Amino acid sequence: MRTVLVTGLGGAGRTTVAAATALAGARQGSRTLLISADAVPGFPPATEPTRVTGELWSVRIDSGEHFRSELLSLQDQLSGMLDLLGGNRLDGEELTELPGSTEFALLHSLRRAAHGDWSGAGYDLLVVDLPPLREALALLALPGQLRRYLRRLLPQERQAARALRPMLAQLAGVPMPAQWLYEAAARRDAELAGVQALIEDRATTLRLVAEPGPAAEDALRTARTGLALHGLRVDALVANRVLPRHSSDPWFAGLAAQQDKCLGHWREEWAAGDPPVQVPHLGRDPQGPDDLTALTGADDVLAVPVDGRDGGRAEDPWWIEEAGAPDGTDSADGILVWCLRLPGAVKKDLHLVRRGNELLLTVGPFHRIVPLESALRRCTVSGAALTDGVLRVRFTPDPALWPRTS
Repeated sequence: MRTVLVTGLGGAGRTTVAAATALAGARQGSRTLLISADAVPGFPPATEPTRVTGELWSVRIDSGEHFRSELLSLQDQLSGMLDLLGGNRLDGEELTELPGSTEFALLHSLRRAAHGDWSGAGYDLLVVDLPPLREALALLALPGQLRRYLRRLLPQERQAARALRPMLAQLAGVPMPAQWLYEAAARRDAELAGVQALIEDRATTLRLVAEPGPAAEDALRTARTGLALHGLRVDALVANRVLPRHSSDPWFAGLAAQQDKCLGHWREEWAAGDPPVQVPHLGRDPQGPDDLTALTGADDVLAVPVDGRDGGRAEDPWWIEEAGAPDGTDSADGILVWCLRLPGAVKKDLHLVRRGNELLLTVGPFHRIVPLESALRRCTVSGAALTDGVLRVRFTPDPALWPRTS
């Protein structure tokens, strides 16, 4: 299954582009599912996959219902403890969803789509309407972060044998975690692992939507760095609401010229000169499949190839190379260099911390924790530099951690 994640700058029309992308895929014969938390005009608002037209299905995320069901389930698991404490159980009707519930509901929907939990599964193309760019990057990093938290707080390899827990509880003077807690953590970890695998799959790519203009140019320069930091590859930069170039109205012509200048900059900075996909301005908000078809045009400019082409991550987001000696030879006392492309990164906004077996990277508003390869875990950081858009961190082998040779 090919997956296209659609995000963009706020107000750029990402939901419209996501729906048009899904429709274009369906017109090419791909069995397509569109997942969105927002209403799409002309699409059914059903919370289960429902046919829109032809090979296109859509589902709208009900974050409120997901929040209530999850909280009620947790309340049932904790019923013994709540009764012991004299707590009053909550009813579903009095539960109001909290901030962040939409993101968790979206992750849950991704897991269901990836594992075929919905009836009528077997989609060729999955199109996901994500939140705006900054929130989308945080959402896509969330499965890995939550799995890391679970491993730190409830490490499976350190849980005591069930038979020893009563004795350990007496010795420690505190109750040991119940078995259901570890089992629940294992289930959550498995679910998060499935979502993380979908996001990191080679057949998953990201489609970025922006409306050409000066403000969008600055935001996209920052976005390139965040996307690279998280190892996400953009399959298309979609310039939405592009105005006709020729007009007798000076004011209208000035706006079109400004857009055209911005598109020229994007051609230089993105995709090695490949032009961004241009979606025309209809002069009104699209209202259904017919308007979405008009946006894609006769050539289906938003179509997604499903077969015969790698969808996304052809290369690892970072790599390791051996450092050369100052005289140009291959030897540099075994120093290894960890490299990461960070286009648009500025040295003053870059922070790097080594903590245990992880690198903590912060670039401007973006943050990521990267686990180190086994070879680098036996090294110490001896320097770092940002040159030509590539971060290079030098690792020197620690003699105390490497096996001795004769």
